[in-house]
Amino acid sequence: MDLYEHQARQLFEEHGISVPRAEVTDSPGRAAGIARGLGGRVVVKAQVKTGGRGKAGGVRLAEDPAAAERTAREILAMNIKGHPVRTVMLAQPIDIESEFYVSYVLDRAAGRFLAIASAEGGTEIEEVAASRPEAVTRVPVDPAEGVTPEKAAEIVRAAGLPPRTAGVLVRLWQVLTREDALLVEVNPLVRTAQGQLVALDGKVTLDDNARFRQARRSGQETSNDDPLEAAAAAKGLNYVKLDGEVGVVGNGAGLVMSTLDVVAGSGARPANFLDIGGGASARIMSDGLSVVLSDPGVKSVLVNVFGGITACDAVADGIVAALDAVRPTKPIVVRLDGNNAARGRAVLGERAHPLVHQAATMDDAARLAARLAHIS
Repeated sequence: MDLYEHQARQLFEEHGISVPRAEVTDSPGRAAGIARGLGGRVVVKAQVKTGGRGKAGGVRLAEDPAAAERTAREILAMNIKGHPVRTVMLAQPIDIESEFYVSYVLDRAAGRFLAIASAEGGTEIEEVAASRPEAVTRVPVDPAEGVTPEKAAEIVRAAGLPPRTAGVLVRLWQVLTREDALLVEVNPLVRTAQGQLVALDGKVTLDDNARFRQARRSGQETSNDDPLEAAAAAKGLNYVKLDGEVGVVGNGAGLVMSTLDVVAGSGARPANFLDIGGGASARIMSDGLSVVLSDPGVKSVLVNVFGGITACDAVADGIVAALDAVRPTKPIVVRLDGNNAARGRAVLGERAHPLVHQAATMDDAARLAARLAHIS
């Protein structure tokens, strides 16, 4: 269950992470009043559950209340990557000195969390991860130990962040654990000219299985405004739509995120994030492929699976079932490794579907998927 930015920032503020003053509205006329209350000059931000809002024109600076009303009206008429803009958030501008990236994500395959951090946050973080992966630090976090001040200091040192960021990392871990989240991300976390650390933007994904423990959130509007995300949610899948041409399916958030990076480094753009989980069954694999192949922007699909709880032959059975159910017209590249990988490859070999290609390594699979996407 993904939250809108204004909902994520509310959680950050409740847990002691500084955020800019802001207010949400669906009315251009109300936007002018909000701007006056915030000092006149505001940033108007589309509230949609997708990335790339800034590049799409969904984040703009308004110099005065009249401009805020005009800008809000224009943004509320937008559709960003298939997401209609129904509300905007108006926030006080921040005098930015530096931008950083920090997040925690569940790595199902490894049975732990992963801290991801970079001293180079902002809108270009994906390009940084693709072109200079050494600039993005990944530190495993044992859920039994959590992020103590000592662990936070370790992450800070590894990523080259300011020492004071350790306090933010501890509080961000509290957001993750106390709110039953699968992902918490701050991008950018900024240092102001006055030396304050402020979460300028954020993303939070809550665990649907923990809704019974989060009754106070039941009144929040958390529906998916992307039809593919809604379809995936109905099937119980952890899916996020992206703006690319290579569909990605993997088991474990860490593996999927690594796959996104490798695809980007192979000259293509990932079309989605889809984590089918460490215990994914054949049915879940079939459901996942069905959703990914339903995206008209997908030109090829990369399935990257490390067999663990569910063996690779069961995953291969799911792929075969999806081929029969969906009748794909797009090439699918499969990389299987781990438990029963040889048997899984044999299952796919026996099926001998003309659109299914196998690769031995993640790099080889990403390169092949990128090439197939460009020629299909």
